[in-house]
Amino acid sequence: MPELLLASSSPYRRQLLEKLGLPFHTASPDIDESPQADETPSQLVERLAISKAKALAGSHPDKLIIGSDQVCSHQGQLLGKPGSRDGAIQQLMQLQGQPVSFYTGLCLYNATTEATHSLVDLFSVEFRSLSEQQICNYVDRESPLDCAGSFKSEGLGIALFKRLEGDDPNSLVGLPLIRLVELLKAEGVDPLNFGAAEPSTQPKPL
Repeated sequence: MPELLLASSSPYRRQLLEKLGLPFHTASPDIDESPQADETPSQLVERLAISKAKALAGSHPDKLIIGSDQVCSHQGQLLGKPGSRDGAIQQLMQLQGQPVSFYTGLCLYNATTEATHSLVDLFSVEFRSLSEQQICNYVDRESPLDCAGSFKSEGLGIALFKRLEGDDPNSLVGLPLIRLVELLKAEGVDPLNFGAAEPSTQPKPL
């Protein structure tokens, strides 16, 4: 099986990829993630996912490289990571009672053949109407300062939502595994055919 490389330093994406039980390495790509003029959220995340994967191809020419990128969109405005407690509280106050869309770009790049598979997965959420005290309590308990949208849906953040809509809840965390399995099969990799006696899935930073 070709070796897998996750082009990300995100612990959340690493934990998600571990679910598939496949051995992989991790490396952090160095790219400019600034949006281009008139670029839609969907176009932005797909371009960045491809760029992240291809950025590591030169130093890892024998690997299948997984790139992913995500943005949060509310009323046409892109929301990034809050970076601070006050920023997270402000972001969640803005989003309470509102629908929000998450666009996740995914790319699987074969560095040997240069075959490129990419897509965009959309997941929508509707936040509950919350008090400022509830929001402060949540931020203090989970400290979602490095998460777009200021929540961790795999934890207590699920209590912030009134409704979720999408094909794959993993997409909300940052890596749509259902669609990734489809892309891996296109390159001859099937997690269900991977033997239980194979090496550990623990990632090895390069």
